[in-house]
Formats: sequence, structure tokens, C-alpha cells
Amino acid sequence: MKGRAFGHGRTYQAGGDLTVHEAAVFAPVGQVAAPPGTVNLPGPVGLFVGRADELAAVEAALETGGEVVVAAVHGLGGVGKSMLAAYYARARAGTCNPVWWITADSPTAVQAGLAALTGVLEPELATALPLEALADRAAGWLAAHEGWLLVLDDVADPADVAPLLGRTLTGRVLVTSRLGQGWHHLGARVLRLDVLEEVEAVDLLTRIAACGGQPTDMDGALELVGELGCLPLAVDQAGAYLGQTRLSPRAYLGLLRRQPAVMYDRTARGSDAERTIARLWRLTLDRLAGTPLAGHVLRILAWYGAEPIPRTLLDGLDAEPSEVQHALGELAAYNMITLDREHITVHRLVQAVARTPDPDDPHRRPADIDTARSQAADLLNDALPATHSDPADWPAWRTLLPHITALAEHTSPGADTTATARLLNQAGLFLNNQGAISRAIDYFERACVTYERVLGGDHPDTLMSRNNLASAYESAGDVGRAIPLYEATLADCERVLGGEHPDTLTSRNNLAYAYKSAGDLGRAIPLYERALADSERILGPDHPRTKAVRDHLAALE
Repeated sequence: MKGRAFGHGRTYQAGGDLTVHEAAVFAPVGQVAAPPGTVNLPGPVGLFVGRADELAAVEAALETGGEVVVAAVHGLGGVGKSMLAAYYARARAGTCNPVWWITADSPTAVQAGLAALTGVLEPELATALPLEALADRAAGWLAAHEGWLLVLDDVADPADVAPLLGRTLTGRVLVTSRLGQGWHHLGARVLRLDVLEEVEAVDLLTRIAACGGQPTDMDGALELVGELGCLPLAVDQAGAYLGQTRLSPRAYLGLLRRQPAVMYDRTARGSDAERTIARLWRLTLDRLAGTPLAGHVLRILAWYGAEPIPRTLLDGLDAEPSEVQHALGELAAYNMITLDREHITVHRLVQAVARTPDPDDPHRRPADIDTARSQAADLLNDALPATHSDPADWPAWRTLLPHITALAEHTSPGADTTATARLLNQAGLFLNNQGAISRAIDYFERACVTYERVLGGDHPDTLMSRNNLASAYESAGDVGRAIPLYEATLADCERVLGGEHPDTLTSRNNLAYAYKSAGDLGRAIPLYERALADSERILGPDHPRTKAVRDHLAALE
């Protein structure tokens, strides 16, 4: 074989008694042509819907001239990064040569993928050189040729591919990664891939469910993709299951809500059992093992709503502020959350999986899930506005209310604590003030049950919650339920707290007001008179409560 010396003239033992001297034997890589149609891509792309804008963005990023052009597509695990890359690469197979795909989740995998490229370009070297030399020769070939496309899929860390991309290359490199940070050091154009549009998600679900060739009842499809957050892998997982079991989306949704731990980790026959939502995100959190606070923060955020979460909500977390911010940054880097200067947003399916206990998942141990739920309630309590009636506090209430609601919806009432009850009671006061009386009653009723279960019927907080519930009944015009509850609460207050306790005075005034609302002035006036006399004696004639009682009595005279 004729050739010219190159490299550093290393000698390799190639196997048996054969010793090969690289510098003296092999042709320069610049003289090695790629066989026509050298394409190494994963199997069929599968059903591919939408993504026209995203494909155009990849096209625009990679179609500039000059030295190597790198586009890094990042996003949440399961969002479809690899499928997008495969679809794009398959479309370029007629214009680029070679089109080479490497699963690049470790430096070893990158090396093996490059070595395999040399094995195709120069088959005679596949058994003549060790892996390291084959990989180095492939990198040299990429530096010496144009017109190729290299896909580096599922890169865990930009540092793993930096040595390759740091060489003077003249082709196109498309990278996919869950990690969204660090690509600027490599001169990459960074593209974030988001979930499907709702109509696209329904189309994907419907088409996958119908792959078995039999018609499928698609009742509830819109609700199901909404619950799945339009995440492609989750929609694919659900669609395949529907096709296999002939369930409707609504029936699947019922199973998902009753047995989330099972359904998030279950695939249809023929699907890749390792690519479920639960297992995919477990791998992401494994990569964050060096930041253990990240998993804890994610479990707390999982109990809140899908609406933007104020970053200040985590100020009360028992951890150094710098560590909390670092944990948020790491989660955002791996696309498990989205950050801006004031808010945190978490995909609803990430939340659903993160708050679902699984004894076999180190990131979702039941005790850790319970601890996170408790801390989520404590943090919300710490952030509650001072009043529910001051308009200046209303914006803060409206920001927190979706997260209080989410915590309540995802917590079994039997698991409610006094912290949960306080949240519901305070939120009920705000809702009642805002005219959302039905929701207020629901919250007050649940708070009452929890206070009675945890603290007992005579505890002041229990008495207070009963009084608030009676007030909500009255606001709804249901004096038939308000008056008996007011009467029972007043009797308990007098027995437990005494007739002169401020809470007893308030309860007496509330009962008098309810009698008035019912048109029973015969009972309202004497009770107001007693309430006024007690308030003047105990609180003083100028106290705001005393003045309120006096005004109510004057209105009846």
C-alpha cells in the first residue's frame, strides 16, 4: 500500500503477531473518499407530526457556510429531540455524505461511534487499529472533507464532544441533549425544543392508537393530551397502550389518575420498556446526583400548579440561598424546569411523575415525597399575604391561589395537616371576599374536617374554622346551615374560651348578624345588645369591633 507519513507515527499491536505502524502505511485521510450513500441512522423515525417551524430552525442553523456549523437542540427528556434530529438527517441523506449518527451519551460512546465511521470509510483498518486510533482517524477525516452531516445524539455534557468539535472541521454537526447550557463555548447555535401543539398531540395520539388497524374510540383525547402536557413521548406511550388495549383516552385517563406510578412506567408490547417517562427522567436526575438539593426542590415544586411559581416562594427553604439557586440552575440546565428572573415553570407531567411515590426509584421514595408535600405547604403558608381584604394584597393572592389549589387537589384529604388546613382556611377567606363562595365553602369544609381530626373539636383553630364556614354559608344565602353552625360554635366558644374572649365576642356578633339576615329580629336585637355591652366593657367603646356592633344594632332600631 502506498502512503505518506502523517500524525505522530504511533505503533499499535493489532492482534496476534501483526504490528502495524500507522505513519508508514496508511493513506492520508484527505485521499479517502466516502462510499456513496454512507448513511448510519437509527431505524424508522416512526410517526412524525408537526414540527415544521422547528425543522426550519434546524435547517437555518446548519445551512450557513464556513467552518463546522454546530446546532444544539436541547429540551426536556421525551420532548422529541432525537426524532427531530433523525427526521432532519434522513431528509439530508441525499445531499450530505456521509450522514453519520452517534449515540453520544458518554466519551466512550463518542469514541466508539467515530471508530465505527472509520470502519465504514476504510474497512481494512477495522481490525488493524485499536479503538482510539480508529476514532482519531475518523476525526481527521472529518477535518479533511466537506459535505458531511454528523449527529451527536443525547450528549450528556458538552465537554464530552468538545475535543471533536474543537478541531478544524468543515461539515455540519447536529447535537441533541437534555442539557441546555455550555454550548456557547463550542460556538453552537442553540435551539430549545418545546412540546407539541395541542392539535398536533391529539393527531399523534389518534394515529398511534389506530396503528393496529382497528377503529379506536377517541373520546377524551383532548383531555388526555392536556393531562400529558402534549409531551411527545408520553403521547406515544399512551397511544400505543390505547392501540393494544382498545381503551378510550378517557378510560386511560382514569387509570392514570388512579394508578399514576404504574401507568407512567408501563409500555405497550413491542415498545421500548426503557423509554418510559418515569425511567427517562430518572436518568436525568441520576445525572444531577452531585446536586442532591435539585431532586428535593423538584419534588417540592411538583406539588404546585403548572402556572408560573414565584422564585421567592423558595426563600423559606431550609438551605443556603446560593445552594437553592444552584439547584434551580441545574434543573433548568437539564430542562426539568424553566426559569426567568422572577418565576419557575414546571411541565405538568414532570410534576405528576415527581410527586408520585415509587419505592424502586431513589428519586421518588414515599418518605421523600411526603416530606416535599409538607414543605410545599409550609412554604406557601410563609408566603401568604397579611390580609385577605386589602386590595394591595390581592395580586399576591392571585399568584399563590393556583398553587394552593394544586396542592389541595393532589393531596388526599386524609393526608391533610394543620398547615394544609390553614392554607385552605386563609384561601377560603380570600375567595369568600372575592365572591367565589362555592369554592370558599369547599375549602372551609375541608379545613374544618382536618382541624377536628388533628386538633380536636375544642381547639381554637377548629372553632375559628367553623365560624368561617358558617360565614360562607351565610354569604351563599344558606342561613338554614349558617345559623345552626353559628349557634353550636358560640356555645363551644363560651364553654372553651369563656364568655369574654374576643373570639367569643366575634362569634356572638356573627350569630346576631345571621339572625338579622334571616329576618329574625326578635333574636337578633337582644343578641346585638348583649354583644355591644360586652364589647364596650372588654374592648372599649372606641374599638373597631365595638363600633361595628354598634352600627349593626343602630341599623335595626
